[in-house]
Amino acid sequence: MEVILLEKVENLGGIGARVKVRSGYARNFLLPKGKAALATKENIDRIEAMRAELEKKEASELASATDRAEHVRELAGITIPARVGAEGKLFGSVGTIDIAEACERAGVSVARSEVRLHEGPLRLIGEHTVEIHLHSDLSVPLTVTIVEEE
Repeated sequence: MEVILLEKVENLGGIGARVKVRSGYARNFLLPKGKAALATKENIDRIEAMRAELEKKEASELASATDRAEHVRELAGITIPARVGAEGKLFGSVGTIDIAEACERAGVSVARSEVRLHEGPLRLIGEHTVEIHLHSDLSVPLTVTIVEEE
């Protein structure tokens, strides 16, 4: 299925790019989220006319993400208390929800979907580096320290 991207999509393309994707990806993700439109003659003409507006919107979103990235960098790191068993292993794990809530408590707004745990949930005490993905062009590392709950 051929679609036209309305915003930059990671690993796919930029604004106005015509790309072929699988129909399920287009129907279930790109089209409902407003990230793309079907590549019909009418849509191609309409999007070319709106291209400057779409690029302006993308630039403002990047500027907003850059401001949020500065707040995350100022945070330097967060500490999350957790119940710990023998050998420093956690009862359960620390996931994206826990990290997003800890950032909220520290005064930085981070959505659960913006937290990237490349190696899965955190299961050991100590320092871990996670990625906060604020925009398709911008990711910020954050140090998460898991300590034993008192």
